[in-house]
Amino acid sequence: MLLGASLVGALLFSKLVLKLPWTQVGFSLVLLYLGSGGWRFVRIFFKTIRRDVFGGMVLLKVKAKVRKYLRERRTVPMLFASTVQRHPDKTALIFEGTDTHWTFRQLDDYSSSVANFLQARGLASGNVVALFMENRNEFVGLWLGMAKLGVEAALINTNLRRDALRHCIDTSKARVLIFGSEMAPAVCEVHASLDPLLSLFCSGPWEPSAVPSNTEHLDPLLEDAPKHLPSQPAKDFTDKLFYVYTSGTTGLPKAAIVVHSRYYRMAALVYYGFRMQPDDIVYDCLPLYHSAGNIVGVGQCLIHGLTVVIRKKFSASRFWDDCIKYNCTIVQYIGELCRYLLNQPPREAESRHKVRMALGNGLRQSIWTDFSNRFHIPQVAEFYGATECNCSLGNFDSQVGACGFNSRILSFVYPIRLVRVNEDTMELIRGPDGVCIPCQPGQPGQLVGRIIQQDPLRRFDGYLNQSANKKIANDVFRKGDQAYLTGDVLVMDELGYLYFRDRTGDTFRWKGENVSTTEVEGTLSRLLDMADVAVYGVEVPGTEGRAGMAAVASTAKSCDLERFAQALEKELPLYARPIFLRFLPELHKTGTYKFQKTELRKEGFDPAAVKDPLFYLDARKGHYLPLDQEAYTRIQAGEEKL
Repeated sequence: MLLGASLVGALLFSKLVLKLPWTQVGFSLVLLYLGSGGWRFVRIFFKTIRRDVFGGMVLLKVKAKVRKYLRERRTVPMLFASTVQRHPDKTALIFEGTDTHWTFRQLDDYSSSVANFLQARGLASGNVVALFMENRNEFVGLWLGMAKLGVEAALINTNLRRDALRHCIDTSKARVLIFGSEMAPAVCEVHASLDPLLSLFCSGPWEPSAVPSNTEHLDPLLEDAPKHLPSQPAKDFTDKLFYVYTSGTTGLPKAAIVVHSRYYRMAALVYYGFRMQPDDIVYDCLPLYHSAGNIVGVGQCLIHGLTVVIRKKFSASRFWDDCIKYNCTIVQYIGELCRYLLNQPPREAESRHKVRMALGNGLRQSIWTDFSNRFHIPQVAEFYGATECNCSLGNFDSQVGACGFNSRILSFVYPIRLVRVNEDTMELIRGPDGVCIPCQPGQPGQLVGRIIQQDPLRRFDGYLNQSANKKIANDVFRKGDQAYLTGDVLVMDELGYLYFRDRTGDTFRWKGENVSTTEVEGTLSRLLDMADVAVYGVEVPGTEGRAGMAAVASTAKSCDLERFAQALEKELPLYARPIFLRFLPELHKTGTYKFQKTELRKEGFDPAAVKDPLFYLDARKGHYLPLDQEAYTRIQAGEEKL
């Protein structure tokens, strides 16, 4: 701004006062511009203009298509119907577990059977069905069939148990629960406390004695259902498609709303931004109850006609064998999976595959090049984005370590920004005018995205049955606006590339999952006779994300750690169980009675620095052991499995 004002002043002075000819005025302005640091802008311009123009064209293309589908009142099932018409006999889905191949026609028939079956049971547009199932082709066919009828699917995390599972089913207001036979034990645990009007259907191997008594076997019922498209009310591209549960700041998972346009937008930005091809085959070993596996991965099948290979769970030892067997050209990852693959002993299969692109998020800069070089993958397509966020990023040119970029010369095209925050409280820092202060290159800040509900790429759809106030801030870019708060700290370099730094607030990431500290604190406090508990994430060398650590205001002698570990197995999913325990006399709180975790997080789990009793969770034995200097050294060296 100051440089621009100086140039205007020099222009007026040169022309009006000195009365110089335009050629000399222009030459003088160029010299002044470069002498004032403008050469940096010229350098940035030439280094980034090609990248920025391509990114802008992708945004414009996706926005144009979304607006077109809004006018035509298209939906995801309608877009899928177009895909089926283009190539009905092409393979759509392959389930690695049974080597089951489904063509687009078969997926269409199965999903139509689901829609007709639910319609015959009295369900209609706007009703909700909870889906609790591990990865397989049927998972896709079930929620797609619901969408054909206008029924909304609540996609339940298969790691959830007891209170968290019950909470997700209850808050969805589901009229039906469809679960895989592998999830029957978890359903039995909560069945007695569920809504008695909830209908239960089990898919997979049928053992009546292993499921609640009022459960029906779904598979033969679907075989008898008609396979034609059911009659359905007109739907809109902004109607709800399904819910994805994310870590809740209130203590339990909250359901992020995914509308039809959001599903298309996420899948299309990835497809066009990373230059996917119609003959690509995607290897998807990520959970389908999350957006990465179900939208970024499966979305390429439904929207763009790619073949997707579904694996029930990630396997480091079988990863490349699967890629070779199914001729995969694109693999999906989260950063933790890349580290697991690098830890595997070298194998011939690593160099015999046809994979040309690794697509995902969370790949650490320190192992990025090793991963790409060892496995001979030309393109690492790293992206950033949460299910509900309106500021997704893409690293379209494989810049090592970056999760995306924002233009330094065309920043108005995509209104996102890094804003300064208080490092201790993570509160937004505002200037004298009350507007948030933007970060300069090299300054870490929270990523925010301006909310414009009329813009299909800028809208925020919120959560089911929950206030979104904590995710929205006012007066961020300018007075009177609103912006979505990602809760993540990133840093931008001079060229506009963005690098992930840390996760803020009441969550941290471990084993590819977001862990709600509030939820874990509540569970631990209940198990420890309502003791004060502060949960936070700590860095462990050689691991992705942060390991959970719990500081307990109690004495170690008062806690039966063996029984405590056994109780945690039933109460919390594996990724949410704290790896480290610290027992101390009391926990310090703020004036608003929040635990002060900054110092606890900085002190970590080093017994040389922490004098309080420390324990760590032995993964092999399944219980907590004292954390002494010898154990600490093993953990730091990566010799202790966490």
